Amino acid sequence: MKPCLIFDLDGTLVDSLPGIAATLNRTLSAHGLPGHSHAAVRSFVGNGLRNLILRGAPHGASPELIQSLLTLYMKDYNLSWRDGTVAYPGVHHMLGELQQSGYSMAVLSNKVHEFTVEMVNSIFPDIHFSAVLGQRVGIPHKPDPAGALQIARTLGTSPENCVVIGDSTMDIETAANAGMENIAVSWGYHDRDRLLAAGARRIIDQPAQLPAALA
Repeated sequence: MKPCLIFDLDGTLVDSLPGIAATLNRTLSAHGLPGHSHAAVRSFVGNGLRNLILRGAPHGASPELIQSLLTLYMKDYNLSWRDGTVAYPGVHHMLGELQQSGYSMAVLSNKVHEFTVEMVNSIFPDIHFSAVLGQRVGIPHKPDPAGALQIARTLGTSPENCVVIGDSTMDIETAANAGMENIAVSWGYHDRDRLLAAGARRIIDQPAQLPAALA
């Protein structure tokens, strides 16, 4: 039986860092706060929007300021994300090959659910994902296994028959917590050393290598 594939989104299927950094810096600037380099924002992403804002805001920022930053970020990102988000080279072809080979595929992201669904539908309109889940209110985000286990149930399979594919230590931890296999990708936002330290069993360097890694 072919395993079910659960893909991370940001840093795995799409390079969204330019759009995230631009929105974060516009949001901070509108509040009279200093912005951050892309390298710094790269280290902020992966743990959900609130954590992105907390890391980007000044230390000790008030709850009121954090909420104001969150609200403005959401409004800005909703209008501008397309300007700074593209599929990584080779990802479309990889997904098409996997789809033709009969794999069931899903997306699990710590990005806000509405943005996750819109982004997947916009960038990959010709790819069928059996489930697309982002961060939702009241549902713990990765590395909690809840989302991954929900996807397994939706796809009608066991956790042992699922592979989590992602660029971050968060994805590796999610797979372990859910009792799933993992494959890490090196082209995203976490460096190879961090992936290995987190327990990555397999690391691929190009999308074209994934079909063979699954064989």
